[in-house]
Amino acid sequence: MNSIVISFGGSVLISDDIDTTFFQNLTKLLKQLINEYKIYIIVGGGKTARIYIKLGRKLNFDEKTLDQFGIDITRVNARILTNLIEVSNEKIPSSTDEAKDINKKIVIMGGTTPGHSTDMVGAELAEKVSASKFIIATNVDGVYNKDPNKYQDAKQLKEISIEQLINDYGTEWGVAGKNIVIDGPALQIIKRAKIPTFVLNGKKLEDLKKAINNETFNGTIIKI
Repeated sequence: MNSIVISFGGSVLISDDIDTTFFQNLTKLLKQLINEYKIYIIVGGGKTARIYIKLGRKLNFDEKTLDQFGIDITRVNARILTNLIEVSNEKIPSSTDEAKDINKKIVIMGGTTPGHSTDMVGAELAEKVSASKFIIATNVDGVYNKDPNKYQDAKQLKEISIEQLINDYGTEWGVAGKNIVIDGPALQIIKRAKIPTFVLNGKKLEDLKKAINNETFNGTIIKI
C-alpha cells in the first residue's frame, strides 16, 4: 500500500473562524482514501504558535525555548485530529521513527525537536516511509513568486524546481515562528530523497483529493 505524507499548516486547521464543516469534510475524505493509501499527517502550529513565540521573544526567551512553544502547540493541534478520526493513533508521537512504527491507517503527529518546522518533519517522515508523495497543505494556492497575502500582483508558479527553491530560500532554519512556504531543512531532505512534492491550499479539499489521486489540481509541483 502506498504511503502519503500530508503536512497541514496550522492556519489551515485553526483560524479565527472555526469551520467545523471543514473538519467533517476532511474526515470524510481521509476515510475514503485509506483503502488505497496509508496516510501520515503532520500538523503545524499556525497563528496560535506565532502568538506564543512573539510573547516569548518579547520576554527575551532563547530560540530553543521559542521553538518548543511552537512544538507544543502543534501537538495540541494534532490532538484535535486524533480525537476526530477514530482510525488514527491516540498518542501523539514525539519522533518520526515513532510515527513510522504506528500500525494505524492514519498516523497524526505535530513537531518533534527545535530547529526546524513541521514541513521538515513531514519531509523526514516521507523519506523514512518511502512515501509516494509529500503534500504541503498551506493557506495559499501553492508557491508564488512573492507572498500573495501581501502583494496583489503575486503570480502562482505551477512548477518550480527544488534547486530554485533552495537558491531562493537556502537550507538553513532561521528563527522560531518563521512563516515561509517551505523551510530550508525540508528542502534539503526533499532534494536528497527525491520526494515527489506538491504544494496546495489545504482548505480546498477537492484539490487535495486530486493531488493524491494523480489528477490535475490547482497548486504547485516541485520538480525533483
